Amino acid sequence: MWAQLGGTETFERLVRAFYRRVREDEVLASMYPEADWEGAIWRLRTFFEQYWGGPTTYSEQRGHPRLRMRHAPFPVTPEAKEHWLAHMHAALDEVELPPMHDAAFRDYIERAALAMVNRFE
Repeated sequence: MWAQLGGTETFERLVRAFYRRVREDEVLASMYPEADWEGAIWRLRTFFEQYWGGPTTYSEQRGHPRLRMRHAPFPVTPEAKEHWLAHMHAALDEVELPPMHDAAFRDYIERAALAMVNRFE
């Protein structure tokens, strides 16, 4: 799917559209160090690229994704999940993937976001 979507260029556009929204979000922005937005962009882009059949740069540089463990320090509440999903859906709307790929991506992010919830406060 990575190549069919246009490779790194498409994933870069998607992730930048997402983080442009997250930076302004009152629930999510504080979870990211102000000086590391580019790092966050790189991590999400390379994770998505690897997941969708692209380069394995993420695992080569960071090891196994271990998403639950990596997100454990952050308060991923149901509210945070909904904010994350709203921004990711808006980013997908902006990037306009082909319908079949868009549906697969949206299905994945819905399941992944639910799996990341780690606090019910």
